[in-house]
Amino acid sequence: MTHYLNFINGQWCDSHTHISVINPATAQEYSTIASASVDDANNAMLAARQCISRGLLSDVRPAVRTTWMLDAAKAIKEIADEGALALCRENGKTLADAKDEFLEAARYFEYYGGMADKLEGTSIPLGKNYIDFTQYIPMGVSVQIVPWNFPVSICARSLAPALAAGNAVVIKSPEISPVGMVYLVRALESVGFPRGAINLLCGKGSVVGSHLVEHNDVNQIVFTGSVPTGQRILKGAAERATPSVMELGGKSAAIVLKDAATEKVISSVQTGIFFNAGQVCSAMSRLLIDKARYEEIKSAVVTMAENLVIGSGEEQADLTPVVSQAQQISVLAMIEQAKKEGATILCGGYAPDLAGYYVAPTVIEATPDMSISQQEVFGPVLVIMPFEDEQQAVKIANGTEFGLVAGVFGEALNQTLQVAQQLRGGQVFINEWFAGGIETPFGGVGLSGFGREKGQEAIYSYMQTRNIAIRL
Repeated sequence: MTHYLNFINGQWCDSHTHISVINPATAQEYSTIASASVDDANNAMLAARQCISRGLLSDVRPAVRTTWMLDAAKAIKEIADEGALALCRENGKTLADAKDEFLEAARYFEYYGGMADKLEGTSIPLGKNYIDFTQYIPMGVSVQIVPWNFPVSICARSLAPALAAGNAVVIKSPEISPVGMVYLVRALESVGFPRGAINLLCGKGSVVGSHLVEHNDVNQIVFTGSVPTGQRILKGAAERATPSVMELGGKSAAIVLKDAATEKVISSVQTGIFFNAGQVCSAMSRLLIDKARYEEIKSAVVTMAENLVIGSGEEQADLTPVVSQAQQISVLAMIEQAKKEGATILCGGYAPDLAGYYVAPTVIEATPDMSISQQEVFGPVLVIMPFEDEQQAVKIANGTEFGLVAGVFGEALNQTLQVAQQLRGGQVFINEWFAGGIETPFGGVGLSGFGREKGQEAIYSYMQTRNIAIRL
């Protein structure tokens, strides 16, 4: 069993107390990691502030940052296999998915490395006796709080554009799944970023996380996680007017139109809700089916779910465990509540007789007003229901407080586009769930948050515009 450390000002640091990391496939302790203290958080913030004050990132030629970023991508790829095994064991996901997460992290550094030397301002004509231009300048110290479901790729998603824009970063990793991020930062340690540019802390969110977002030196907060935690962070940020990017929960719906191709729907359902045991903010958690196709699609979805192989990530099973016992209990409790409200369990709805924290793939027939149709489960639970016409489908799809992603399945392009343009959300998929990529902007509306990650738009969240007006 390995013990892991925090990374502060270019050094790996231990702590007086440790956090146990549990393998969800076995329910056994896998490793330990140093539990960061408030003093550790202060040291990390000081290191980041000094990095900014000395211009170690912002004063270099942007092409230098590009070189660091591309070297970082190469270094991440080199440790992908080793890091993937650690991520698989601490998080429960398959080895293949864990490796893909490291390769995606590398891709973020390639993508934003290509933008680091292209952040150009504009010249504004004000007449003969004036010169006026704009500059993009880094925010400063960016505090980034990373969730446990995709810790490596989500960390890279915000870390890469922040560094490309010239910010220093203090990262708070999740207590449940922090080890993969240690491997990520180990790769970044060797490629030339200055001391203090990258700091990694694992500690209790209620202690270290709260202290970081309320620190006097924070210039920006980036948070991915639950709505209640995001709301608490925003209350503090509002008092100091701290710019924030919030990616919160979702209860995303896919609409299956009358002419939808069955194979496209079933393939997307398997990926959309059972990938990573349903622990995805943008999971397809609701499936709305045209009444003319309802029985056919329902039967095909249930058959697919019942035939999924349940097991550990190291076995490359179709459905892996949820991340913790607490998460398993939460998911099962929501299923029980759905039963009490009159929902019908078509398959699953129980914990298999296995050593780890498993929930069987679950399909529930429910009405739009039931709690299981309104609240985020964050587990392998799909809610299905029929609709009469497109108007009703759109109303149901938009009928939650969330607005992260949505989807439409249908072969008539005009019809699918018309429906897609009525859906509330930051991203809409047509005929394939998760059809986007690193290049496509991602983020929500309503209780799903605000700001955008991914794509070219994201990097501007990590900078401010400064205008300089000169009278000649």
